[in-house]
Amino acid sequence: MRIAPLFAAALALAPVACAPAPPKACQADLAIPDPAHLRAGMVKIKGGTFLMGAAAMRPEEGPAKAVAVGDFWIDQHEVTNADFAKFVAATGYVTEAERPLDPKLYPGLTPNQMRPSSLVFVGAEPGVDRGDPSAWWRVIPGADWRHPKGPGSNIKGRETLPVVHIGYEDALAYARWLGRDLPTEAEWEYAARGGLAGAPYVWGQQKTPGGQPQANTWQGVFPSIDAGADGYKASAAPVGCFKPNGYGLFDMAGNVWEWTKDRINGDQHVIKGGSFLCADDYCFRYRPAAREVGPPDTGASHIGFRTVIRD
Repeated sequence: MRIAPLFAAALALAPVACAPAPPKACQADLAIPDPAHLRAGMVKIKGGTFLMGAAAMRPEEGPAKAVAVGDFWIDQHEVTNADFAKFVAATGYVTEAERPLDPKLYPGLTPNQMRPSSLVFVGAEPGVDRGDPSAWWRVIPGADWRHPKGPGSNIKGRETLPVVHIGYEDALAYARWLGRDLPTEAEWEYAARGGLAGAPYVWGQQKTPGGQPQANTWQGVFPSIDAGADGYKASAAPVGCFKPNGYGLFDMAGNVWEWTKDRINGDQHVIKGGSFLCADDYCFRYRPAAREVGPPDTGASHIGFRTVIRD
């Protein structure tokens, strides 16, 4: 696992407490993808031209530009632990977080530092320096998709949560097993907008219509206090717990970041959609125009994905 520049070498190795089990799935009858059923669990999106991006709330977001996409199918929900488990059972695939570092690529590291590990959000005390992400992230040996909080944690009872600790390579391997691909950034954003031209959110103009949160994000002072007004405190939710967008797609805002095929900064890929850690006072990237850089060859406890098929 190579750590993205954002986190750097300052991230410490430390244990972390396991989160309580979440409630059962919000949406019943989730289709488990299977290579024999190519479009199971997917929604057909008719292509078109749209304004991608927006007047920049963050430097990387704008200006908006007209972009055309063709017809495609996209997963109705983020790939879940159950989905990914079926892939691993069928193929024996080992994710990047489960592999030790290559000593040729990381000379000078100790054997302890070379162990399989991944990035886990651990929170921070109020008043922490928010310019230092190592205050709320830890590199946890043994953290991976099966052990999302590290050793001692597991995914039992969490089958309908989005799979996390998935690197770009892992996501692409899963997609190819199904005869699918990962979405381009344009496809992802077009699908996320759900037919709403220029709306700042995937559900429309207002952030909390009727005073109700529309996605699993962070309510409060990041990274120390999540009030949990959306029903989830500093944790991913089972897929489909919030209303779908205009195309019938769930969790296109918040919950977990999602990989796209587009590159940025060399070998890094764009991630979209924000996550349960996106707070208005810090990240505010759960809007469809927003984008972020994913780590080059690893995942984290807030990064997942969904797949596409192009017609």
